[in-house]
Amino acid sequence: MKVVVSIGGSVLAPDLDSRRVREHAAVIESLAEEGCTIGAVVGGGGVARDYIGTARELGANEIELDDIGIDVTRLNARLLIAALGERAAPSPAETYEEAGTAMHRGDVAIMGGVMPGQTTDAVSAALAEYTNADLLVYATSVPGVFSDDPNEVDDATKFDELSASELVDVIADLEMNAGSSAPVDLLAAKLIERSGVRTIVLDGTEPGRIGDAVRRGDHGGTDIIPTGADDEMNYWVTEEL
Repeated sequence: MKVVVSIGGSVLAPDLDSRRVREHAAVIESLAEEGCTIGAVVGGGGVARDYIGTARELGANEIELDDIGIDVTRLNARLLIAALGERAAPSPAETYEEAGTAMHRGDVAIMGGVMPGQTTDAVSAALAEYTNADLLVYATSVPGVFSDDPNEVDDATKFDELSASELVDVIADLEMNAGSSAPVDLLAAKLIERSGVRTIVLDGTEPGRIGDAVRRGDHGGTDIIPTGADDEMNYWVTEEL
């Protein structure tokens, strides 16, 4: 089973918490030991926002700010690589080809950002498409996809299941509302729709949830089901357990 896991920077290492990084690494390592081929994409989180905010005050333009954000995502990626040790490729992949090659030879491929104007949400979806992944998992700070930002709207509706086209519509509506925060961005949603990769959006603040989702389909998040696919998810890892 080939899996791409997208981990937000604030989910992976809040306040640069080494314990959380180790916990995520342990989950990824255990899945690899059980036969999964894994690529992981790491976001920038609060550290990136702090750097970008300071650089903006100093007069950096938007492309320069994007480059700073990419640098921070790759630093976060190096934290995960350090925790994984020999299980991971030794440095963050900077292209999809590099990541795909690492996965093909049996390493866990770790990426950060790739280019200005593209979030790690979109990088994750593009890597899943490039490698023909069976499953894409977004480990976010919210427990799935909602009709509104659950941090702002108390009665926001959580979706247990969406088609890829429905995901695009929901995210587009969220991004039109000033200040709203979506668990994945619109470009990522469109790439998911195009590729047809099965996707789960879940709360990754407890790293074990990622393993539960991949092994057994046990998660409290949102399933994104490709058009024409059977509603019943196949979790291939469990077939060998």
